[in-house]
Amino acid sequence: MEPFASAPAAPASSVGLVSHLLSTILLHSDGVAIQRAIEFLPRHRTDALSVSIGDAWREVRSWALAPVLRVAIVVCLVMSLMLLVEVVSMAVVSLAIKILRRRPESRYCWEPINAGDDPESGNLAFPMVLVQIPMYNEREVYKLSIGAACTLSWPSDRIIIQILDDSTDPTVKTVLIALWGGQAGRTSLTDYYSYLAMLPFVLTKATAFILDRFSFQGLVEIECRHWASKGINIHYEVRNNRKGYKAGALKLGMEHSYAKECEFVAIFDSDFQPEANFLKKTIPFLVHNPRIALVQTRWQFGKSVIYFQLSKGATYGRELPSMKMLTWHFMDDFAVNFSDCLMTRIQKMTLDYHFKVEQEVGTAGVWRISAINEVGGWKDRTTVEDMDLAVRATLKGWKLLYVGDVKVKSELPSTFKAYRRQQHRWTCGAAHLFRKMGIEILKAKEVSIWKKFHLTYSFFFVRKIVAHLVTFFLYCVVIPTSVLVPEVTIPAWGVVYIPSTITILNATRNPSSLHLMPFWILFENVMAMHRMKATIIGLLEAGTFDEWIVTDKLGDTLQDKIRIPLLEQASTSLRDRLNFPELGFAAFLFLCACYNLAYDQNYYYVYIYVQAVAFLVVGCGYVGTFITNP
Repeated sequence: MEPFASAPAAPASSVGLVSHLLSTILLHSDGVAIQRAIEFLPRHRTDALSVSIGDAWREVRSWALAPVLRVAIVVCLVMSLMLLVEVVSMAVVSLAIKILRRRPESRYCWEPINAGDDPESGNLAFPMVLVQIPMYNEREVYKLSIGAACTLSWPSDRIIIQILDDSTDPTVKTVLIALWGGQAGRTSLTDYYSYLAMLPFVLTKATAFILDRFSFQGLVEIECRHWASKGINIHYEVRNNRKGYKAGALKLGMEHSYAKECEFVAIFDSDFQPEANFLKKTIPFLVHNPRIALVQTRWQFGKSVIYFQLSKGATYGRELPSMKMLTWHFMDDFAVNFSDCLMTRIQKMTLDYHFKVEQEVGTAGVWRISAINEVGGWKDRTTVEDMDLAVRATLKGWKLLYVGDVKVKSELPSTFKAYRRQQHRWTCGAAHLFRKMGIEILKAKEVSIWKKFHLTYSFFFVRKIVAHLVTFFLYCVVIPTSVLVPEVTIPAWGVVYIPSTITILNATRNPSSLHLMPFWILFENVMAMHRMKATIIGLLEAGTFDEWIVTDKLGDTLQDKIRIPLLEQASTSLRDRLNFPELGFAAFLFLCACYNLAYDQNYYYVYIYVQAVAFLVVGCGYVGTFITNP
């Protein structure tokens, strides 16, 4: 593209005069334009100065900026081709599996487990199963996950529920002691809670305040005792440190004597709600196929409706007919979580493609405990402990099975801050794991060269590294910057055809969300900035590469239907809502778009303007669910 020889005529109005002056000084590239800009400033009409500034800018641009930008374009185009080949190949494989109807039941032996006709054998035909639920300060969802695990359809003498609580919420015991310190003998959380329930002003706001701020560990312990009183074999486990975070908790949980009696372990996050027949659908794959290490299920993004009711009842074995209790009730109606806001709808599109095409391992699955032990158990070297374990199992020759028909209810992050932290942990952890296991994969002896290539190149390098880097640098940096340096051009196939093909292939997996594709593209480009940063941090082991921040969850609380807040009210001040990196990038894109439009080089400004608006909206905090003060 040839550089322009002169600037357009200066606008007549004062506002236009200032705009023209700024654009010509900051953006234009030749001495004539600089000269015209300087002519607007009386007392500074110096032809020699304008020519020297223009010559200096052209020289710097030609020998410094243009070569760097050309190299960046070549690198980005190569990465785009790599990503395109990977996306097309995944689409072909996914389509072939769908056409051939390669369902898990047809590929592997699956027969329901029955107790048999021998009454003496009882439930021995059912293997012992351990259900682990790690949690950390997740007050809003703990009842749902514990309740779902305790209602799994499996013989009660063949299942053990294990709650791994690493919570650090400040205990309410100090508040209770301050209020009722004279009550001798009431030292346990249960005693305090029982005494609190017997107080005559149990319905007052003060009691509601205390109930809401009860120690989270105390709340979880009470919930476990509640299910234990119903005959559920449930164990509540805590530790005095958070070493290893989630992986450390899971590893320590496996060391208990009762856990060693189990053959399989089902692992659920604190917001997961498996269906009652979850184990009956997944365990048979493991029982009848001894080389399967993991049966991974599908995430379903939704939540049940929960509400409070004040009713008469008994408390810890004592009838209190004159007292009303605050009780929890669950409705069977299923309200879809992805409909909370536009951001959750976009997340659903991304995760639908992720499960259907990209990756088929992770949490909400059932592991063979012998396989976990064989590959070295849980490791806390990264923040993606489940991916770490799955890759190591693959290298040992174990098979991982994805069963998409079995779905587990889960919750999508509905605030931008929570989603950003989740994506940082996932992206940084995957890149860090690639750094840790790259050589180990190449040296593995139990797998074929093809599987090594797939893990190293396709799974890690292209999907976990290249995809995040090229999305940000090409579409958010290189293309906007190219309009400022007319010496370089980007081929149309790299700007239009490749991204269009990738977008179409993604859209075919989400036909019901086709109308959201423009928003998905823009939001993913904004998130690419954070994923790019997380990828580099993980590869270099810099900064917060090992930081573990639990994703905030809203749970099933309907704020308009309860009086006791289950979430600390977030500040809604403008300062707290602003995201300055996004705002700064929005300003950069807007500047590039203005220059491109003013000098009519191409039509990049159409895309750049829209992307600038997307960064601006996210930067101002107008994305996701707002938690406002009542």
